[in-house]
Amino acid sequence: MTSRADMAPAAAPWPALSARAMALVYLVACVLPIGIGGLSRAAPLDPWEAFGAGLGLAGLTAMAVQVLTSGRFRAVSGGMGIDRVMAFHKIAAYVVVLMLVLHPLAYVWPTWLDDPARGVERMTAYLTGADWRSGVIALGALVLLVVMGVAREVFRYEIWRGGHVILALVALGGGLHHATSAGRLSALGALHGFWWGVGAVVVLAFAVLYGWRWLRLHRQPWELRRVEKKADRVWELDIQPAEGTTALAYRAGQFVWMTVAGRRFPLFDHPFSIADSPRRAGLSLIIKEAGDFTSTVGELQPGTAIGIDGPHGTFTLERHPGDHVLLIAGGVGIAPIMGLLRDLMARGDRRPVRVAYAVGQPENFACLDEIEAAKEVLDLDALLISESGAGWDGATGYLDRDKLSVLLDGLDPKRGVALMCGPGPMVTAVSDTLEDMGMPGERVIYERFDYAGGLAARQDRRRTLGFVAVFAALAGLVALLSQWLI
Repeated sequence: MTSRADMAPAAAPWPALSARAMALVYLVACVLPIGIGGLSRAAPLDPWEAFGAGLGLAGLTAMAVQVLTSGRFRAVSGGMGIDRVMAFHKIAAYVVVLMLVLHPLAYVWPTWLDDPARGVERMTAYLTGADWRSGVIALGALVLLVVMGVAREVFRYEIWRGGHVILALVALGGGLHHATSAGRLSALGALHGFWWGVGAVVVLAFAVLYGWRWLRLHRQPWELRRVEKKADRVWELDIQPAEGTTALAYRAGQFVWMTVAGRRFPLFDHPFSIADSPRRAGLSLIIKEAGDFTSTVGELQPGTAIGIDGPHGTFTLERHPGDHVLLIAGGVGIAPIMGLLRDLMARGDRRPVRVAYAVGQPENFACLDEIEAAKEVLDLDALLISESGAGWDGATGYLDRDKLSVLLDGLDPKRGVALMCGPGPMVTAVSDTLEDMGMPGERVIYERFDYAGGLAARQDRRRTLGFVAVFAALAGLVALLSQWLI
């Protein structure tokens, strides 16, 4: 007789490239056009012009690379984790804007030093002249793109997504046109061909993201079987593959992008963690009403067509092993935690498992019956915390060091692994506390619902320093290799 575990589809292997290898590939890709430009037979540039040209060449390439490193292509960034991918994407956008703003300024700088009035006149010509118009449009679109990213909460989600795509296409299209039509080094020869190749890669990437994936969402439909209320404004969706649809190969803790009914198009998809074990057929998603699309999730009817794109993410125990497991959820962060817990139960895992689950109000707790039932299968202790004590006789307040010490009593933090999902402030505080208790930073794995606090946690700061090192190396390479253009 075949077990459910035997029937579960095998998940695809993780990408082979490490974070350091990806950083090296990124640097090589960004400076490659400078090396190709050095082979050009164009008239030599003076040092400042060469530096400006290097900034433009590397900045435009880095902007194109942003499309591939946005987290939707597993072969490129699928092994990085959503928090790291989003943090890199955000910082890289600022760096690209800075490089492309400095690009014309470097050209004008020597003139301005000799004669400020003439320097201003030359810059005005760059900004208003027909020969450079596509470049100015591209830079304006890029700046608007970054501004929209910073002010994301101002826009309705679908408008933000659509605007993001349109501005990205304008910025990339205008930048490539500017390089091939106005660039002294790029007008002819190998570098001209390089930009056509970059353009082809960008077109292919968008065709995959919004063409092939749209087609797949309709040719491989899923079906909503059941909607169940789990807590106040929290719903669990049971989604099954429709007839002829291939089962999803995933690992517990990963997430998918979901679309619904006639809106099965990638611009309308939303990310949700899988609250299920791959040993069960289909998918469970636990979703909280939080505005826009999620405000009507409880009204979805069984039989509704669902589009599923995934899996994505590295929030898994296979990726992060440990002698014992600490699962931490804040609010609707219980979704991936339940996926991990359900999978541990399905596999009959023998390791000690500890669960900490914190909510704002007692009515926000979900799946408490399952957590209690898991104690009969696993070596499990659970700590349930309500921020408000009204109507609650359990632990109250915040998940602090004292509570964690009690929960982990008898377990060596150095040998365990913690997987945590929840609001940014909670993730920040608990991540640092676990490190203070002796758990290595690389064993504290988290996903959160916002990216505003990019420097809040100790682990965030280490990660950001790594990004800074990459971009400092890029700046150094641009300055060094630009001399090849003189």
